[in-house]
This record gives sequence, C-alpha cells and structure tokens, in this order.
Amino acid sequence: MNKIYLDNASTTQMIDEAYEIMLPHFKQNFANASSVYKFGKESKREIEKARESIANSIGAKFSRELYFTASGTEANNWVLKSLSKKGSHIITSQIEHHSILKPLKFLERQGVSVTYLPVTKDGLVTPEVLESAITGNTSLISIMFANNEIGTIQPIAELSKVAKKHNILFHTDAVSALGSININVQELGVDFLTISAHKVYGPKGVGALYVNSNVELPAFIHGGAQERGRRAGTEPVPLIISFAKALEVCLTNMETEKKRLHSIAYNFIEKILVTVSGSNLNGPPITAIENINRLSNIINFSFENINGEDLIIMLDNEGFICSSGSACTAGSLEFSHVLTALGISENAGSLRISLGLFNREEDLEKLAERLPLIIEKLRGYL
Repeated sequence: MNKIYLDNASTTQMIDEAYEIMLPHFKQNFANASSVYKFGKESKREIEKARESIANSIGAKFSRELYFTASGTEANNWVLKSLSKKGSHIITSQIEHHSILKPLKFLERQGVSVTYLPVTKDGLVTPEVLESAITGNTSLISIMFANNEIGTIQPIAELSKVAKKHNILFHTDAVSALGSININVQELGVDFLTISAHKVYGPKGVGALYVNSNVELPAFIHGGAQERGRRAGTEPVPLIISFAKALEVCLTNMETEKKRLHSIAYNFIEKILVTVSGSNLNGPPITAIENINRLSNIINFSFENINGEDLIIMLDNEGFICSSGSACTAGSLEFSHVLTALGISENAGSLRISLGLFNREEDLEKLAERLPLIIEKLRGYL
C-alpha cells in the first residue's frame, strides 16, 4: 500500500540538498568546531556561514543574535525559565504549543504568575485583550506566531507594540511559521524568536533562538564556551549546516508553494464541507484568495459524533498519515487544548491535515473520496 503523508506540521521529509550537504561533516570534515587548530576552525567557519544565512533570512540585524539549540522546545524553555523569577508575571495564550505551556506550568509551581489569554473563535489574540492582562509585575509576553494545529497567524507586530508600550519583553514561537510566511524580527518588533530545522525539510535535533542584541539573556546550559558562552555543548556541525541549506531552499520556493498549497487546501475543504455532514473547519475561514490570518498548509476539521483517534487509525489503515493535533500529544487521549479554547465540543473528533513540498493535489483528491465513507462507517459504530 502506498502511504500518503499528510502530517507535515509534525515533521517534514528532508530535501536532498539538506541531506547531502551534511554528509562530509560526519566523516571527512568532522573536527570539533571549538578547537584551536585549522581543522576545527574550518568547521567553525561553516557554522558561522550558516548562522549568517539563517539570521539574514529572519531579518536579524546581526548574525550574533542567533543562537543554535537542540530544538525549538529547548529555545522556548530557555526564554521562559531564564526570564522568570518568583513573583513575576508572564502572559501567554491558551493555544500555545506544549513547549510553552508545560514550562509555564512548571514555573507556576515555582511561584511565577501566568495569564493564559483567551482567543477569538478563529484562534486570534487581540491587542486589547493582551493589554488588559498586563500588570506591574509582567516581565514577559510569549505568543506563538502561527498555530501548529489550526494554522492561525497572530498579529505579532501589533501585539509586540503593546509590549513595548509597557516596556515588557516579547517572545514568539515561530516554529510553525518558518518557511510558510515572511519573518522579519525587526519589523515584528520581537525580542526573542524560536525556530526549528525539521519543520522546513531539514534535520531533527537542531533549532535556533533569536535574541535581540539589546537584551540580556542568561545562559541556559552551562559548561563550555560554545555559542558565546550562552549555550554550552559541542556544536552539531552537520545539523547546523543542513538547517541553513534547508531554509535557503524552502524560502526560495516559499511564495510559489504558498499559492500551490492554498489552492489544494481550498479545493479539498470545499469538497469535505459539502460531502460530510456535521463537518466544521476550525480556525480562520479560507477563501479562494489566500487569507492573511491562516497558514496555507494546515487544515483542521472537527466532525460531529465520531472519535478522533479512531478516525486517525482508520485513515492510517488506508494509507493516509494524518493527525488529530500536535505530535507532542501523541498517545494522549486528552482532547486538544487548542480546540477547547475555540469552544469546540469534545463530542466532535478532530482531523489535522498538514501539507508540504512533496504533496500533490491527487493526494487530497484520494482522501476526499475515502474520508466521507470512513466517517459514515465510524458513525455506524455508535
């Protein structure tokens, strides 16, 4: 059976360019980039070239504002845990990724106060709601750029203006936004921004954190002097170089891909809303012309009177690899916190389809043929 992979928001297949550029740095050019001899310095130069390339792609003023990490999760933890202390106040949203929500739950147990902002029915945080939550103890605001489950794009530039008005630091988790929409940290006005390689056809195991050069961020992992003393650990040279190449290729094709995936998604959504009773599109509405508040590649449906986990299993049995939400909740029977925040009933099963570079329109045409039959069968079991 041929598998159709429709879970690109979870992770992406590496592109050849990103894979091939890594290989020499595993066997031939394997030196430690922190060593003082020429062999090591060659690796160091490759890292700095990659750092400059990625920093430029997100509009950073200086390449030194970019710090490599092992993942987006690490970068998020770095910001949250390094800038909070007992009695301080952090603001976030109810629909953040678990790499934001779980560290904040940990910090709450340490005496940090956290406000979880409600969102609109489309998943948006409004500047007015944000400003109303600010207190004299607010030290940090963290709002994700684009949601990994429903595709909502937040008005980050507007939200960061509210933060600056009150002299509060602003962080955005841009892992799901990278490679899908333009990112310019200076135009956004953010102090910190998180990204990761495996969402843009690069390798797993490497992410990065942008830190505005005007802001002090304490070291998170202590040990060696790597990453200018802020993030200890031997640099994974192959992964860093691959990250830069993957992002370069992804951004070169981004505008074309946005239009292509939007067209595929729009046609599929229209078919499902007509052919499947009790189906609802979650997140911002989609139109024939691309909606600026929604990622082109993420489709999230809820279907009345079915079990979402059963739906995913049956689709998998027929060769469709999809999800019901974040991969970080795999194995969990809990209903999506994102859909709960939108007011979606737990009686409705959810389905997330996330498209990528290797998907074609016929993939969703095949799914559109099978999905109504699978749902009808599931409802027959109830």
